[in-house]
Amino acid sequence: MKNTNFIQRSIIGALSFLRDSIFSQEQAMRPGFLQSLDPRIKLITFLVFIVQVLFARSLWELSFFYSLCLILAVFSKIKLGFFLLRTWIFIPLFSLFIAVPAILSFFSPGEVLFSRNILGLEFMVTRQGVDSALFFVLRVASSVSFAVLLSITTRHFELLRVLRVFKIPQIFVMTLGTSYRYVYLFVEMTRNTYLAIKSRVGILAHYKSGQNIVAWNIACLWSRSVHLNEEVYKAMLSRGYQGEALAWVDFKIRTRDFFWLLGVVLLGMTNLVIRS
Repeated sequence: MKNTNFIQRSIIGALSFLRDSIFSQEQAMRPGFLQSLDPRIKLITFLVFIVQVLFARSLWELSFFYSLCLILAVFSKIKLGFFLLRTWIFIPLFSLFIAVPAILSFFSPGEVLFSRNILGLEFMVTRQGVDSALFFVLRVASSVSFAVLLSITTRHFELLRVLRVFKIPQIFVMTLGTSYRYVYLFVEMTRNTYLAIKSRVGILAHYKSGQNIVAWNIACLWSRSVHLNEEVYKAMLSRGYQGEALAWVDFKIRTRDFFWLLGVVLLGMTNLVIRS
């Protein structure tokens, strides 16, 4: 029962990821500020933001850019709860656990804020250690937040088209686009296979029978994948595919895009003047 529940929870989790991805596409179609910008201008300006975050030298500077990212999310009609969940649950949270030892005097000697004696060992937290840990976590969080905000406010095929505009290799873009699309198909096939096995075998099965079922499904999935690969490629050729996937999207730079780009450039120049 526990193993069955684990498998079922894993499949439900994968389907939840699928729903979240679809919901992200809905976010990109909302009438928000970032959604209305030209994807090329948006990519350039977000790269400028990320570069400034990477070269930031103070907590105040990182706090400003992170606050700016949250403000842009609000103006783009993205719920902060949804946005914070997507930006903090993986990389920034993991970086927080990495940065925790840096607050101790063993790694960051300096002004002691407080100390604790644990099992005969003296653990001292220093101000320099806390500042360095906060600096590291906030830099990671800001970079990830800008990258996630770009992805959820830009439709997937538009983002791939922008990558080709900036001369990203075609094989990389095609691989990325195909992987993104087929993850949905893979999750759906996994769910249907699990339901089919459960309806025919039940909750419990002998381990030898389970091994045979798993081996048969692996072979079946491989055969279906090869067949689907051939069918998709023939369908692409019949629709005019010649090595380059085309998207019927016409990018147009408007007055709003020009002023947004100008504002970001002025912000970057001002930041450089203040930093120097």
